[in-house]
Amino acid sequence: MAHELTAPPRPGRGDQTEQRPSPLLRIVPPGLYAGRARMLVERSFLVNRRSWLAVVSGFFEPLFFLFALGLGFGTLVSTVTGPDGQPMDYVAFVAPALLAASAMNGAVYDATINIFHKMRYAKLYDAVLSTPLGPLDVAVGETSWALLRGGLYAAGFVVVLLGMGLVSSAWGLLALPAALLVAFAFAAVGMAATTFMRSWQDFDLVNLAVMPLFLFSTTFYPLSVYPRPLRIAVECLPLYHGVALLRGLVTGYVHWGLLGHVLYLVLMAVVGLLVATKRIARLLLR
Repeated sequence: MAHELTAPPRPGRGDQTEQRPSPLLRIVPPGLYAGRARMLVERSFLVNRRSWLAVVSGFFEPLFFLFALGLGFGTLVSTVTGPDGQPMDYVAFVAPALLAASAMNGAVYDATINIFHKMRYAKLYDAVLSTPLGPLDVAVGETSWALLRGGLYAAGFVVVLLGMGLVSSAWGLLALPAALLVAFAFAAVGMAATTFMRSWQDFDLVNLAVMPLFLFSTTFYPLSVYPRPLRIAVECLPLYHGVALLRGLVTGYVHWGLLGHVLYLVLMAVVGLLVATKRIARLLLR
């Protein structure tokens, strides 16, 4: 009897025939993740290598705030109440908060404006999703690049703090990884928010969100200045948790409550990545 000839099955998106699938691929559907998010990071590096000045420019804004408010205004406000309830120098109080704000700004603006351009105008992700890469690769890759950019700002700022003698504890060595966590959380949420934007005018909402976070997350004054109802509202702000975490590490006031801030930021990053992945799949794979 003649045997029927059947065509070999076509490899699907993210099909890994040359190597055994990783544990993540056994959980995430192959169409969503191919394990090649690093390719998006490499592309971003190659694109931005000739515009390094624009990449590092975001570092200077918090540095100017540190010199203007910490060293200038700080001469008028000599001490404030620190995280341990004891008085501390105003410039030492403001510096860790500006480090958290620096990580937030670098991550947010890279994960919003740049990604919106790539998605709506350059149509980069339409081309990316025609390869084995999936929506989760896009979310992880672009968030990782925003994390690197926010981490670059944070690393430079940590060097400045060390040079000014504002790191008073060995726990301050953990300030850089903590700042990277802050950048990662805001990058993930920023990318998720970008998938809902329809025009450049929507980016006014980004400024509307970032500026109050910068001003009211105990960046320039302690939480105790707020009345009780507002204090509860401030404690719900994401940047507050980044500020409290970094301020505790830099000043050496380390306690179990810092783990709550870490968990808040980790949950924020996970939710942001999940929402961004789902929205990219809905917008570009329909």
